[in-house]
Amino acid sequence: MARARRTSGRALAGATALALALGGGTLALAPAAQAGPQAQAQSQPLTRAQADIQPLPPELERIRAAEAEKLYGDPALRPLDERSTSLVSLGDSEISGEGVGTYEPGTDGPDNWCHRSPDAAIHRTGIPVDRTYNVACSGASTENIRIGGTQQYADELVQSDNLAVKARNTRVKQIVLVAGANDDLQFGPVITDCVVRWFTFQGPCAPKYDPGWQDRVDRLVPKVVQTVRDLRTVMSEAGYARSDYQLVVMGYPGPIGPDIYDNPDYPGKIPGGCTGYDEDAAWGRNAAVPLFEQGLREAAAQTGATFLDASRLFHGHEVCMDDAWVRGLSIDLTNPFPPDSNSVRQSFHPNKRGHGAFAACFTAIWEARQDGVREASCADPASTGQPRLYELAWDDVFAPLRNAATGTCVDVDGASSRNGTAVRGWACHGERNQGWWLDPESGLLHTELTHDRCVDVPGGAYEPGTALMLWNCHGGGNQQFVRGSGGTLSPADAPQLCLTLAGAEEPVRLQPCDGSAHQRFA
Repeated sequence: MARARRTSGRALAGATALALALGGGTLALAPAAQAGPQAQAQSQPLTRAQADIQPLPPELERIRAAEAEKLYGDPALRPLDERSTSLVSLGDSEISGEGVGTYEPGTDGPDNWCHRSPDAAIHRTGIPVDRTYNVACSGASTENIRIGGTQQYADELVQSDNLAVKARNTRVKQIVLVAGANDDLQFGPVITDCVVRWFTFQGPCAPKYDPGWQDRVDRLVPKVVQTVRDLRTVMSEAGYARSDYQLVVMGYPGPIGPDIYDNPDYPGKIPGGCTGYDEDAAWGRNAAVPLFEQGLREAAAQTGATFLDASRLFHGHEVCMDDAWVRGLSIDLTNPFPPDSNSVRQSFHPNKRGHGAFAACFTAIWEARQDGVREASCADPASTGQPRLYELAWDDVFAPLRNAATGTCVDVDGASSRNGTAVRGWACHGERNQGWWLDPESGLLHTELTHDRCVDVPGGAYEPGTALMLWNCHGGGNQQFVRGSGGTLSPADAPQLCLTLAGAEEPVRLQPCDGSAHQRFA
């Protein structure tokens, strides 16, 4: 069911990661002769790995030596196989822990708002290592990460410099980079504007920002590419071969969606913090996030990094849903006071459960490296709260189902993904409400609109004439389908019945399989 993407292979735009800051110093090459512990260590015969390590500038070398002293009791530079193993996360608020609510000392203001959380994903994986380092910072752009970049706060290193230190003192196994939302996308100001427009009755923000999203991402992609290349350079200068570590570029999941009213305990927009127009929530999920994801996928492809598509990871877990993995609009009235922009910076960021989902995905993609997986996607396919890794890219699997008799396509009525929405025929147009993926493992037939909605036989009524609909994915028998010969689709529990489109715009119904063109979809 693969199809060519409507959006072309160009970098595209979109946003849903919520942004905010990071900071650092710069990694520059230093003269070979320098004083200090590293120079003293290198005055002795070098192992091959040590000989490949380029010396750090004096200031960074002092930091490295001090960290080595804490780790090992002395400042010596050790061969890779004698070091503690580690994981490192770099980037912005999406991965720093912004939104979790508990933060490391010195990162919760007033002079440093990195908001690094002890519950951030990098600290919670199942990857067997000795140390985990979160050097990401809320608000970071690629300028705060790249070699020669700028410090965001006076007590922060440029993130590439921080990686350079960690890479010399420990044996880094996995690096995760989540960055881009604070560059040309300027997601923070955009989402702020969208929320303000809702509170002030100005109308949806999507018409204002949608026309320029692709241009924004097109400008962003080269910056992400250069950032990844800089991280590769950092690791090479620290004596690593590419095969020594895994470099993962992760995309951003969407924090909001339009299906909030299906939550039986829906609290309301203001109490629940899902403030904003429904049209904007749909635009973010259906256009902004997927386009941004495609841009990051292109950046990973250009640099040979492993790409982790998280664009569908929070589907069904958005703000105001029944198992939210995201913090909604949140105003901190205590730090600082009176309130300012820092008082709302935690809003629309992954909460502790969201970081747990990230951690599960990091673990899975680490384990998949042994199979040569360089691109994968993570999602919760049946609302179990347990993410799983798919060794595929979402861009490549969703495709239309065109009926052989009518020439029209299976369509989600009105592009709505609410529970009970009709599944019907409609003129083919290639939008996401006509994209479908039959998971060969689970048998679930997912709509491209959201991974949280599947084609459903209402009440398990396997009877001729039953009209199909969308419903919250739960993996039950009445949501499991199988492909037959000639392009037919049947319920797994009722293979004698086939999905049938009797007319161009008729509902899709179950009918006895008869081999007719009305039951063939390609």
